[in-house]
Amino acid sequence: MKKQAAELGRIRTGHSRENPKGGRRLPVKSPTFIFSSHSREYVTAAAGLWGGEVEAWTPQGTKIEQYRVISKSKEIRAILPQGDPLSQSNELWSGGGCARRCDGVTESLTRQPCVCLAEHGEDWHEQPAGSVCKVTSRVNVMLPDLPDLGVWRLETHSWYAADVLAGGIDTVLAATEGKSLMPVRMWIEPREVMRKGKPKHFLVVMVVPSIPKLRQALSGPLSMAAALDPALIVDRPAIEAPRPDYYAEARMCRTPDAVIAVWRRADQAGHGSPKMLADLKKIAADIEKGIDTTTGETPDHGDGDPDDEGIVDGEIVHDDDDQDDEPPTAHPAAHWPEAAKPGGGAR
Repeated sequence: MKKQAAELGRIRTGHSRENPKGGRRLPVKSPTFIFSSHSREYVTAAAGLWGGEVEAWTPQGTKIEQYRVISKSKEIRAILPQGDPLSQSNELWSGGGCARRCDGVTESLTRQPCVCLAEHGEDWHEQPAGSVCKVTSRVNVMLPDLPDLGVWRLETHSWYAADVLAGGIDTVLAATEGKSLMPVRMWIEPREVMRKGKPKHFLVVMVVPSIPKLRQALSGPLSMAAALDPALIVDRPAIEAPRPDYYAEARMCRTPDAVIAVWRRADQAGHGSPKMLADLKKIAADIEKGIDTTTGETPDHGDGDPDDEGIVDGEIVHDDDDQDDEPPTAHPAAHWPEAAKPGGGAR
């Protein structure tokens, strides 16, 4: 069973008025937010924040009286709860309740293919109201400046608003992964499109993260305190990549020149220091002497004693003509950079 917070009230973007010709009431789009609830206290608090007059009100299709206020505000601040707060479907309601609820492919109550699509094609939403399903978007938000802990449900039936609303919520979920609250700004924005050569006017509800900087909104889940007061959010320091272990790399080198190459990389990366330079020079010197830099041991070349099999290594005797030659070294002399100093970038 899905867990959800208590619903304290509804947020709407339209209402209805009497039909002068009688019959069904006529829908009216509202350029400002409308708040309704069973609790007069909640609606009174909303009127105190966003203006308007509190009135008793009975929704269509019910005899239970509620309270509502048609506010004077086109914009409010809210908080999106954890998880996915948005649900969208195509719905057809009658006096007996919800007759159809569809995702555009399958009608969920009967598990049959979408009726509206089958009867009217891709532009089924342009059919007269009441003959086809309504695009229905519902999003739960928390209003932190109103009493009590719970959610307010925003509901809109605009075909055009559905896509805009979903895009805004998806942006928030991409930032928080649904793991934290997110402060948002919500406002009603008028739009216009051309349909069959004529302008069509409609209202959409915009939902965007209410964060001082975009990078803060996209840097991962927020703390509870930051969600309640975005002013507390600070830039998160970048995670520095771990530095290479230059000492370990130098000890694995086979020649002093290879050690010098390690130093150059460290120096050019800004990681060099006088101590590192001295240490790497010592490692290079040990390699030149034939010392194992990983263990510190010097290879045993023997002293002429026979081994376990009684074999004695022979001694190489040079001709007299070669006595003045320089004895061979393990490696040619290594040449350190002339300006080998930290940050010098010597090559």
